[in-house]
Amino acid sequence: MKFVIADTHFSHNNIIKYCNRPFADVHEMNNKLVENWNNTVTDADEIYVLGDFAFGNFTQVSNTVLMLNGKKYLIIGNHDRFSASEYVDAGFCWASPLPVILDEFYVLSHQPQYIQKNGVYMNIFGHVHDNPMYNTISSRSYCVSVERINYQPIDFAEVKTAISTMNEITKDIENNEQA
Repeated sequence: MKFVIADTHFSHNNIIKYCNRPFADVHEMNNKLVENWNNTVTDADEIYVLGDFAFGNFTQVSNTVLMLNGKKYLIIGNHDRFSASEYVDAGFCWASPLPVILDEFYVLSHQPQYIQKNGVYMNIFGHVHDNPMYNTISSRSYCVSVERINYQPIDFAEVKTAISTMNEITKDIENNEQA
């Protein structure tokens, strides 16, 4: 199976306050994120982290990667401070500073990307956390910041289905407006 997640911010104390996360402290947050991840993802699964993985020095980040199940891939976010090769050394299968395309049509990025309404691509992103200016799901995108996905990885197939469903709803609304 494939999973996606963004903005875990492991070991980032202030993110609890900035995003009103339901944790008493960073220790509780880290433990819950690891528990949720490992209860969802097996070692046979792939998981795409869409940026802002963890704070701390290289050893701390590497130790966090090693605690987590799955074959891990990282789209480097604005708070990820190491190079792509250092993230590979830390335990990711690969790390990319640029968006990547998964399953031919899904652009995985840290920040939201402009996607044409009538184009073929969909964008799965993070970065915006719980900012109400962005919808979690649209006919062209899905935000997988942890605040929006119950602090656990979400099945990529579920994301694709949700976008597809929104596409159908949007088409129905547009067809009714034209009738």
